[in-house]
Amino acid sequence: MQEQPNGYAEEEYEYELSNRLKNLLWTVSGDYELDMELDVRSFQRSKYISLYDAVKQGAFARYFSQDDFGLYLVKKLYLGADEAALVNLAQMCVDQAVTKKVAKERKGVISLRKKAFADILERDFHKLSRPGNLTGRIKIAMLQEGIDGTYSAEKRIREQAEALFALQDAACTMDVIQEVDAFYNRLVDPEFEAQHGGLAQVLAVSAEDLKQFDWQDFLNESAEESALEEMMRQANSSVPFEEEEGDRKARAGQILVSEEAARKMYSFIELHYGVSYMDETEQRRLNRRICRGVHADCKLYFTDGILNHPVKENNTYVLAKRTLEMNRKFYRQHARVSRHNIQELGDILKRSLQARNEEERYTSSYGTVVPAKLWKVGRSKDAGLFVRETKQHNSDFVVDVLIDASGSQRSRQHMVALQGYILSAALSRAGIPHRVLSFCTFWDHTVLRRFREYDEDREADWRLMEFTSSSNNRDGLALRASADGLLDRPEENKVLIVLSDGRPNDLVVNRPNVKNPSIYTGEYAVKDTAAEVRRLRSQGIAVLGVFAGEEQDLLAERRIFGKDFAYIRDISTFAHVVGRYLKKQVDDQ
Repeated sequence: MQEQPNGYAEEEYEYELSNRLKNLLWTVSGDYELDMELDVRSFQRSKYISLYDAVKQGAFARYFSQDDFGLYLVKKLYLGADEAALVNLAQMCVDQAVTKKVAKERKGVISLRKKAFADILERDFHKLSRPGNLTGRIKIAMLQEGIDGTYSAEKRIREQAEALFALQDAACTMDVIQEVDAFYNRLVDPEFEAQHGGLAQVLAVSAEDLKQFDWQDFLNESAEESALEEMMRQANSSVPFEEEEGDRKARAGQILVSEEAARKMYSFIELHYGVSYMDETEQRRLNRRICRGVHADCKLYFTDGILNHPVKENNTYVLAKRTLEMNRKFYRQHARVSRHNIQELGDILKRSLQARNEEERYTSSYGTVVPAKLWKVGRSKDAGLFVRETKQHNSDFVVDVLIDASGSQRSRQHMVALQGYILSAALSRAGIPHRVLSFCTFWDHTVLRRFREYDEDREADWRLMEFTSSSNNRDGLALRASADGLLDRPEENKVLIVLSDGRPNDLVVNRPNVKNPSIYTGEYAVKDTAAEVRRLRSQGIAVLGVFAGEEQDLLAERRIFGKDFAYIRDISTFAHVVGRYLKKQVDDQ
């Protein structure tokens, strides 16, 4: 631990240290006008890591183009790449690209690098060696090799490490970009290229597209430059990029959007989610009635999606069309099991409803007279001389299907679209009126995307293939908004089915001089969503959760929905599991 010199105020100390690191950066880069942010505070945790990061940043600026590399990273994120995984791969590739080149000119860098690597390995080994962290294990191999020239690892780790070490001979920035892209597509998201295109499509993202991206910093003229600088700072860091929930909250509280940017929100949402089908007066009325309590200062936005009502055919529109084709392709790959699920689930519901439709006859003191019992008149106190018939109807039931369309669903986007389609098609087969909505939250707007209305025919079910995911999710508000329409329906028995991953999470952007919604994440968000479910049940709505997430989030899902939730481990069991819950709702009414 580096001790702070006596007699220095903290600001003076950090100022001197910043100058020291910048001098190192300028000396290595040879560019004394280079102005990059350096992590001064990390010096007190490990001076070797901070010094080596400054060297690495200067070396990359000297031998490669920071602007080109940073712009590639931003474009990859724009197309949906996972930030933490991409940054961690970029860190390793940057290190390998500069190490041989800078060592030829400055022999002392090798010694500094070994000390920095030893500190990283000691401090972050537990984090890097977590089960399933393939990138972390590759980094361990890289650190071991950098310390003593040898490393031990299984075959697949060795193969990736050797590909990484080959970057020491990178001749240009594009060599580094190509390897980062290949590593990401190979190790992190093997479906990325099929969904979003290869490196050519990533690089084809335009500056205009990036300015419309949901990075709050991109709303001012200097934002693109600051975003590139931040990405390069992360890429040159040696610290594994992995924000904890508290860090995300802190960062959310620090993001400021100008009043001018806030005024652009509505047009921005129109551009990326499609024009709203609801007039502004009605939306304001709903906002006043629904956006209360913890959701005060939030807004609702209702749309049929960008593919149906686009402002223009921008990059978001193109990606939505591509996602539609991929969802359709996924359906075709699972067509047989999907049709079986639709038929089975639809038949389960039809049989339950038919049982309710059967006429029930019972003896009564009034109704239709039974001639065979007239002899009892005056001879018996038995008043059961009549028979009554009762019959319930399918129209007693109405269903809302609400689907979590936040960015956390991106990795299973096709599966969620297929589950939504199966459910909607089965309800159509059973003749049950139903509406299907998805929800996500962008800035202070919760966007509700309508796929079908209650009384549309079954062709409308196919619109579920347009499902796409992005941004955050404020589950409690989405539940409240969906239930508002459901409660207006004339049917006596109302059911709300929620497909979610059990992770309500809305990191709110703070706007100066205006009211801001409360940060909505972690335990706080789970409790609010669970409270909303209980409130809706008290109003007579049967709420069923269908879990579409990772096993570690099952506890939160159970806390939100109680015993009324279904966990779908395999699409082939979808009809059986969901059918059991829906049949219970029909039979119990």
